[in-house]
Amino acid sequence: MHDTLKLDEVVEFAENPEPRCPCVLLLDTSGSMQGVAIDALNEGLVSFRDELTKNSLAARRVEVAIITFDSHINVVQDFVTADQFSPPMLTAQGLTTMGAGIHKALDLIQDRKTQYRNNGIAYYRPWVFMITDGEPQGEFEDVVEQASRRLQVDETNKRVAFFTVGVENANMTRLSQIAVRTPLRLQGLNFVEMFVWLSASMSAVSHSKVEEQVALPPIGWGSV
Repeated sequence: MHDTLKLDEVVEFAENPEPRCPCVLLLDTSGSMQGVAIDALNEGLVSFRDELTKNSLAARRVEVAIITFDSHINVVQDFVTADQFSPPMLTAQGLTTMGAGIHKALDLIQDRKTQYRNNGIAYYRPWVFMITDGEPQGEFEDVVEQASRRLQVDETNKRVAFFTVGVENANMTRLSQIAVRTPLRLQGLNFVEMFVWLSASMSAVSHSKVEEQVALPPIGWGSV
């Protein structure tokens, strides 16, 4: 089984040897996101795909993965380039196992980097974009603390750029204790605008050199 996986990888990277910009969307699908919030999030995912695929280079370089966290952790979409990405329709239920979600996102990135290295593919610093309307709930506190510590090490060593977006009644104080970067508060349910910004940012990164610092577009959709 392991060999077939390797063959898939070889074929995938032979067909598209472009450097990769991995972006993990770590999405809260707990019960409180039900209704208009999850609908707006689903709409945002479609605009993310549409914006990324308008740009032929970004479409081949930006890779999207989606992990949802509620009472369970689900890899809804493993890494695919934007031109292969088909936005899922997410539903909302259950609790908020955020710590376990962060661990899963960092694991997924680590595995993907190994695949890049094994296949001689250059890559940009991976982004994780966590979107939540709450705080950790339904898991042991030490899971959250470990996830937070691991995240700090990965940020410090430039292994990941982790962004946190708080929606509606998110506990911003709690989120800022977990993340390294100051969490951003989404204005209303401006998911489409946020994902258009994320797409523009990922496109800018994908057009840069691998170690280059990139100026990101202004954040019109949220506030600190």
